[in-house]
Amino acid sequence: MNETATTLSRQRIEHPVALIPEALKALSAASKAAKNDDVPETTAELVHLRASQINGCSICVDMHSRALKKAGTSDERLFAVSAWRDSPYFDDAERAALALTEAVTRLADRPDPVPDEIWDEAARYYDDRALASLIIGMGLINLWNRLNVATRQQAGQVG
Repeated sequence: MNETATTLSRQRIEHPVALIPEALKALSAASKAAKNDDVPETTAELVHLRASQINGCSICVDMHSRALKKAGTSDERLFAVSAWRDSPYFDDAERAALALTEAVTRLADRPDPVPDEIWDEAARYYDDRALASLIIGMGLINLWNRLNVATRQQAGQVG
């Protein structure tokens, strides 16, 4: 194993929500509150997986890939999430949610972080309450990604 792999394999601290259990309770409550029947669970998982791929969060990529697989997502679809624009495996509503996810996750990448065209496309498929659910979910997964990446939490490893 090279030096970088060795460095990355060492967790910096115990998971922050293990050290501050009240934070876990709050994040769990926010996740529960954000769920909306107008957003299919598969779409929510695709959103979480895509943000986690962008952020390089191995725990969340692993977790949300497994959740999608358990929900019946095909290997082809699962493998294509990072290339969703160029693959035939996603419907228009999922594509709109994935585009919004990328914009919300990469806020600093453009002068208008969430352009009207991306927002308007998502609004074609999701009402205000569903959009709110999606955005809260995006915010939460980005927070989880940051907690995990900053402290070098990794899939397959226990604190």
